[in-house]
Amino acid sequence: MTIVQKAENYIFQLFKDKLSSDYIYHNFNHTLRVVNSVKTLIEAEQINEADAEMLLISAWFHDAGYIHGYENHEDNGIKIVTAFLEENNYEPEKIEQISKLIKATQLDLEPVEYLEKILRDADCSHFGSPNYFEVSDLLREEFKHTKNLDLTDLEWANENRKFFNNFHRFYTEYAKRNWQPVKDENISTLQNVITSLEKGKKEKKKAKELLSQKKLDKMDTPERGIETMFRVTLNNHTQLSQIADSKANILLSVNAIIISIALSTLIPKLDSPSNAHLVFPTFVMLMFSVISIIFAILSTRPKVTNGSFTRKDIEAKKINLLFFGNFYKMPLGEYTWAMKEMMKDREYLYESMIKDLYYLGLVLNRKYKLLRITYTVFMIGIIVSVACFVIAFKRI
Repeated sequence: MTIVQKAENYIFQLFKDKLSSDYIYHNFNHTLRVVNSVKTLIEAEQINEADAEMLLISAWFHDAGYIHGYENHEDNGIKIVTAFLEENNYEPEKIEQISKLIKATQLDLEPVEYLEKILRDADCSHFGSPNYFEVSDLLREEFKHTKNLDLTDLEWANENRKFFNNFHRFYTEYAKRNWQPVKDENISTLQNVITSLEKGKKEKKKAKELLSQKKLDKMDTPERGIETMFRVTLNNHTQLSQIADSKANILLSVNAIIISIALSTLIPKLDSPSNAHLVFPTFVMLMFSVISIIFAILSTRPKVTNGSFTRKDIEAKKINLLFFGNFYKMPLGEYTWAMKEMMKDREYLYESMIKDLYYLGLVLNRKYKLLRITYTVFMIGIIVSVACFVIAFKRI
């Protein structure tokens, strides 16, 4: 496992265990978005492998300090990444460089070195994204919970404009060429929103139409926070499920390679009396590989329900129509009727969304439990197999 993969696993576990749920913007989802932006810039700017590794580690840890709160989170993040890298025997000069990169994400500091500019652009890439206003909503909600900062629509829009005009610019050529035009569009839309809001109640309808162009039409809707919560949580569940499946696939591939090599190279030689001492170690290695494959398959094996419902089930609000396993055997007409009934009933709709998230969580829990067992079996299997081979060779 590379140091970057270790960093990803460490941050995922750190945020899951220690990050407050109040941070609905500065969380694993935001960190993953920054990492993906860093990868884009690494490819576009043709960064060498050593610098790319430091950039990716910095991206994974740049907001780790939020587990201790907003204040001085860059410095706290530097302490966390330093301890992590020292435990993994990372080069001291590279640790110092990574610390400088994380410090450069502090908004009141001007990045100086080229790598600092890349990380800074990645951290602020959402400014040049079509979904900027949706992300901005998350930050607004986070400020409300963590800083007790409850701004009106106009105040928040003015704060966004002030930040765009006075505190932010892109540094890399890729960002200037690809993200700056979208940022300019966002500024223009923001200015139109401010103008409409300032005209008072008579112009609110026009403002909402402008907001809808950038997914801000829910800015004045009482349920906006609820819908944002469902959207973010579902996205997090999906990301976690993809990560689990990816890790299971890695283990499947590794163990399949081990078994293939053993079957084609090692086992045919065991017929020879001179290789009799290798029979037991080989059997141990294959046994642990097979067990690892079984658990990896179990972690990704889907479970489908009966796929049907009755009208009484819908009237009693017993069926979650948001999960395909509850309706895939039903005729289109019945499913359409059921969905319309659910959409008419706000309580039924939200209950279905809550159930969907809950059962997704149960699936994730099962996946990660099995995945943890798989990794444990694989680790123990490698250790035991190597030990058996060493003992077998010593007895010759």
